[in-house]
Formats: sequence, C-alpha cells, structure tokens
Amino acid sequence: MEWITAENVIALGTAVLGVLVSVGVVWLDRFSPQRKRLGYRVQLNTPLHREENQDSEVMTVREGEVVGMAAPANGSTLVLLRIENDRDLDISSDDYGASTDPHGLRITFGDRTVQGVVATVPAGWVSVRDDLERSPKLGRNGSAVLVPKVALERGQYFKLLVQLSGGVADRDIKVDGSLHGGAIRRNRSTTPDDKTARFSPTARTVTIVLTACVVALAAIIVREQTPPPVGCARGTLTVTGSTAFAPAVREVAEKYERDCEGSTVIVDVHGSTAGIRELAEAGAKKAKGSPAVVALSDGRKPGGYPELRESMIAVSLFTLVLNDGIPVDDLTQEQIRGLYRGEITNWNQLVPGLDRPVLLVSRDANSGTRQVFQRRVLKRNEPANSSQDCVTRDDPEAKVIRCELDSTAQVLATVARLPGAVGYAELRASDGRKGLHKVAVDGRRPVVDEIGTSGYPYREIEYAYTWGRPPADSLTASFLTYLGRGSGQDVILTHGHLPCATPKGLRVCGDG
Repeated sequence: MEWITAENVIALGTAVLGVLVSVGVVWLDRFSPQRKRLGYRVQLNTPLHREENQDSEVMTVREGEVVGMAAPANGSTLVLLRIENDRDLDISSDDYGASTDPHGLRITFGDRTVQGVVATVPAGWVSVRDDLERSPKLGRNGSAVLVPKVALERGQYFKLLVQLSGGVADRDIKVDGSLHGGAIRRNRSTTPDDKTARFSPTARTVTIVLTACVVALAAIIVREQTPPPVGCARGTLTVTGSTAFAPAVREVAEKYERDCEGSTVIVDVHGSTAGIRELAEAGAKKAKGSPAVVALSDGRKPGGYPELRESMIAVSLFTLVLNDGIPVDDLTQEQIRGLYRGEITNWNQLVPGLDRPVLLVSRDANSGTRQVFQRRVLKRNEPANSSQDCVTRDDPEAKVIRCELDSTAQVLATVARLPGAVGYAELRASDGRKGLHKVAVDGRRPVVDEIGTSGYPYREIEYAYTWGRPPADSLTASFLTYLGRGSGQDVILTHGHLPCATPKGLRVCGDG
C-alpha cells in the first residue's frame, strides 16, 4: 500500500469532505424538513422633538390603516418594526399558537407606554392589509402593541410605526407569540434600503467549503513538488526489533521527521529475534527490491537469513537489577551463574542472616537483552521457566522460581515489587525506578565512557538489518545514515549508547 502517505491521505480526505459538504447542503436545502419562521427587525428607533410654534397634528403618508397615532411630544420616541416571513414556507393565520388573547403577537417596549401605532403594507398585498383590519384589529394596550394573526406568504412583510412615551433600547423590544411548526425570531437590524444578499446561505456555505478544499489540495500539490532537503527522503519506514534500543531510536525517528519533511518512521518493536523474523517475512513477500523495514538486534542475527545485510550502529550497555530488599551492590560472574544454575536458591547464601528465596525474572526467548546476558555473562542458556506469575513454583522439581515476561518495563516493575527478585535490563531503562537498584559485575559498573577499557562484560553491539542493500535514495538508506553517522549520534549518546561511527566506537565495534 505504497500510496498511503500523509499527503495522499490528506488530499483524499479533503476531496471527500468537499463532496460530502456539497451533497449534505443540497439535501438540507431540497429534501430536509423545513420550519416556518416569522422574523422581526428594528429598522428605526429615534427620539422626537417638537418646536413650540409647530402645528400639533402629524401628517402620515401610508398604505394601510392609522390607529391612534398621537401628536409627538418632547421625550417621545418613534420605533419602526418590520415583521416578515423569511423562510420558504407560507404562514397562515391558523399557524399562530392558541392563546387566551385573540391576537397573534404581543410587542412590548419595556416600561414605555404606547401612544400610537401605524401599520403599513406594500401596495398589492391586499390580504395582509385585510388581516390587519379584521377583528381583532391592530391595537395597543399600555406598554404593548397587539397584532392580529396575519397570514404571510413567502417574502411578504408589514411594518409597524410605534410612538412611545420615552426612549427605549433595542434590546428591550420584545415580540411574544408562538408559531406551530416554526419559530418567531429576531433578525439582524437593518435599514429599509438594504438589498437582498447576492448569494443564498446555502450557496455561500458551499462556496466557502469548496474554496477551502481547493486551497488545501493546491498546497499539497505545491509541497509535493518541493524536493526534500539534501540527505533526506520521503515515504514511510518501519523500524522493528530490539526493545533495549527502542527509546533511542524513537527519539531519532522524531528528530528525522522534523528535519525531513514528508517522512514517517514508525518504531514498532517486539524483541530482536522477532524483528529479524518480521524483516525476513516482509522481504520474502516483496517480489522485487528491499522492503521499507529495518530490524534492530542486540548482537548478530541468528543463523540463516542469508538475504539480510547488517550495519553496526552502536554499543549498548545492560545491567542486572535487584529488589531493594536485597542489600547486595556487587556480584561476581560466578555468583550470577550460580543464581541461574539453581545453586544459590536463597540470598542467605550470599548475605548471612537474610532469609529470602531467589526469584529470577527474565525476558522471553525473543529478547536480545536476554540473549546478550546468556552469551556475555552466563556463557549458557537460562534454566527453564518454572512460574507463570513469578511467585508460585509451577514445576516442583525446579531448583529456583523463574518467570519470563514480554518487555523490559514488565521485568523492572516485577523486580521492584517482589522481594528477593533479580532481573536485567538496558542500562538507562532502570533510571529513576523505585524499589530496585543496579548491580556491579566483578566490581565493574556500566559506564559509557569506560566501554572498551573497564572490561564490564554485559554489553553488546546493536546491529541494523535490511533485506539486501536498500537503494541509496530510499528512506531506509537515508535513515540508517542519519542514525549511525548523522545527527542521530547525539541522541544515541544521551541514551547511554556508544555510536560505532565515533573514533572510540570504531575500535570497540571492530573488536566485537
């Protein structure tokens, strides 16, 4: 599935989003159930002033009926309201909610008294005018304007010019009523000269979303045409194998992805031997060329697998760990072998007076950490597994309790939890762990600066394996160079490993 890249996934997702939005908006516009809506706007809210010598009568040019409009007095206010059907469905007089008040709407203006109200209707809308004149007619009651149940077809409206006893804020103007199958809602305040929008809300939504999709696709295409930095490669690479080396590799992978745009390095580790098998299976399935898989191994691969090509990356240090209940800070190799041969079954054989059975907490057979321990320290294989829970002896003939766990984290947690437990791990994995401590071997401690000079035995070369020789311009080749000889060296050092490409590392790795 080589087409599954970050760019392709984003491009496909953007295209699908554009199509879904277009289909969804058309469906909502054409097929979804619609609601009726009666809207209202405040188009004018202005105080009135009358000069002393001005005539006391108000002249009004109108279409519609004048109802009780008083002569303006100082402190009065004129409010112009537009009541409109702003949806596609017609509103009939029967759509207004049942109420003890026979009117359809009740409009209030805070504590201001309504001194008069005029209704105006555009020429030709006779039915709207008739509804306003039909009993119960448009009227006023204290601080309220009472509006009949006016039927409005799509786009129809009428206006109310209201004279109040004093000033009123727009927010204090309320329209009360109900509409079956719909709602009464305040619309944006506007002036009478506002023009109808050039595009409908549906058209605007589709235009905005599709424009965003086109811009996103164009950005992806432009980025795809930009060559990667020198030494970088695009694509997806899987790194598997050693769990001991995984923390360093994960950080290197993140750094590579930041430095090399368009690359994805997935670190998915299950043990050195399991990683070698996974690489071999991927290579066998690929008809031609080298799969984008790198397997890391603590030490050289097992016998066989002639197609695999190796590269030395770094020297890793490992350590034995003891539960803090065991006051032992140093073990000889012979004592360690005695523990794992079942000759030392209780810690009182090493610490007189300490009656504590020995518990061996080990890794599974796929673990490179275990293989290095057997090869470099024990000089033999560990004894058979005798416990599933690391506490109960399942094999009555076993000399000592020994269990196997899937990961370094599980080993460390179990050793810290069980008194008398001993295990092993990559050097930095045990840093900061409570309940356990590291153990020297023959008086020598695992120190990176002393690799190759102290004679500390529990160490091994980390190898990177590929299926044959990957192409020079591939992500596999680029990442291996970055890991072993490029910027990844600094990360490897901070994780307690010695890069083989350094002057000291060349000598140590060359000695094996």
